[in-house]
Amino acid sequence: MLFDAIGDGKDILNKKDIQDFLAECKGNIRPEAIDEIEAKAEGTCLDLELFRKWLVLATKFDSQRNSKMAKYYGKLGEQSGAIHQEPKSWNESTMAQNLRRMQYAVRGQVVMKAETLMAEGKDIIFTNIGNPHSVGQKPITFYRQVLALCDLPTEYGVDHPDCEKMFPLDVIERAREINGAIGGSGTGAYTGSQGVLKFRQDIAAFIEARDGHPCLPGNIFMTNGASSGIQAILTGLIADMNDAVMIPIPQYPIYSALIALLGGRQVGYELDEGKGWSVSKEALKAQLDKAESEGLRVKALAMINPGNPTGQVLSEEDVFTVCKFCCENGIVLLSDEVYQRNVYAPGKEFHSAKKVAMDRESELRNLQLVSFHSTSKGLIGECGRRGGYMELYNIDTFVQSQIYKLASAGLCSGVNGQIMTSLMVKPPAEGGESFDLFTKEESEIMDSMKRKAKMLVKGLNEIEGIDCEDAEGAMYAFPRIQIPQKAIDVARKKKQSPDTLYAISLLEETGLCVVPASGFGQAEGRIGFRTTFLPPDDVMENAVQDFKRHHELFCEKYA
Repeated sequence: MLFDAIGDGKDILNKKDIQDFLAECKGNIRPEAIDEIEAKAEGTCLDLELFRKWLVLATKFDSQRNSKMAKYYGKLGEQSGAIHQEPKSWNESTMAQNLRRMQYAVRGQVVMKAETLMAEGKDIIFTNIGNPHSVGQKPITFYRQVLALCDLPTEYGVDHPDCEKMFPLDVIERAREINGAIGGSGTGAYTGSQGVLKFRQDIAAFIEARDGHPCLPGNIFMTNGASSGIQAILTGLIADMNDAVMIPIPQYPIYSALIALLGGRQVGYELDEGKGWSVSKEALKAQLDKAESEGLRVKALAMINPGNPTGQVLSEEDVFTVCKFCCENGIVLLSDEVYQRNVYAPGKEFHSAKKVAMDRESELRNLQLVSFHSTSKGLIGECGRRGGYMELYNIDTFVQSQIYKLASAGLCSGVNGQIMTSLMVKPPAEGGESFDLFTKEESEIMDSMKRKAKMLVKGLNEIEGIDCEDAEGAMYAFPRIQIPQKAIDVARKKKQSPDTLYAISLLEETGLCVVPASGFGQAEGRIGFRTTFLPPDDVMENAVQDFKRHHELFCEKYA
């Protein structure tokens, strides 16, 4: 993109091109490197490829501390003063090209800029990612107490003579139960590759209670958050570049990132913003037909419910529509249900794909389904624990054995994440010593999320030029913004999406770090961003005012 901006279309740069470029970037390139390229360009034109090679060397992380990207990546690695170095056999051309092409917007350009500004002393509010504890949500006491006792050697924990003076009885009992399930080796040893059997039994009991239908522990795989489960299933699905996965647009970028990494193709099906981000059979069928006409094999479809980044809660009929479509077309349904506890809108409720499939089994008998859940979201927010699970329903037994083989290659998911998952699906029982405090803490978190979701959406909709659908669930608002044409033109000249230009401006002006909507995919011509509503109430109140002030200034600047 840089060379399109400074070249003449003939792969040649003249002296003025180079001087103009250096004038703009001089502060970010070492003086020795500038002297070198100016000497080469003196009195002649310069081949674009030669200039490219020079620029790569001049801005390598290990060649200079002051390159823009070195700043963004936190000055990683050992730095040397040399401009030139021996060429490496593992380089941009020889590395895995699927990895090079992979993008993950949630931690992309805007976030790197935010980290740079924070390192320079600017206050940053990270609303780019659903990471509750990082922005002030308090951990739930029961979970942390049980985890602490499980990690302690028994003589300092559950068997300590004063243990009952420090911990509630139901915490001690639960820690003993978990220690017994893990075995004498404790939390520092590998477990079985699918996870501890007792924990998988807890998960199966949770699913049975939620859905009213049987669940087999043998179909449960415990994972490092939902993400590793999604990666495992996509690894088993994508065989070559003609294999495709249908994903919602907008979507959570883990899907597009992993599909690219594995060499597959993504096929987007657009959610209808005007109808509360709903999905239609017609939209699904149109995209399937288009993909098949291009020679693609659609093997799976991802459904995110409640939605990320869109925040909608799918109705039972919407879930059935997706299940029926997958069933009729031999497509494996990947049901991302990590926000199932995060439902705020009155009259809305979460409907699991498994429940819909079994309630209407006569119509969905052949549905192949993998469902995902996580301890990172809900009311828990323990993202760093990396706890989660996936349930395989009506999956071919040989395929399931190969997923087990893949899990075995990774040995097991983290033991603390497994414990956290067991605690999520089996909280303290009513009547226990911890129950009242646990219920109070959960209620406070839920009430806070409901309040902040409503406040943020209302505040955004009161800003002229910003429209936002209700955040019925999850942790995000996904507003659509209107900005002057001049801003769009400037973004194009910078080879940026308009919402990236807007997000960087918002960051620099207010310290609010959001994700450009283009990173999730969106309808043609739409401009917007995703923001969480996780920070404390007073911070969110100020954020709403900052959104308003910035939007007015931005539109005035580019009027």
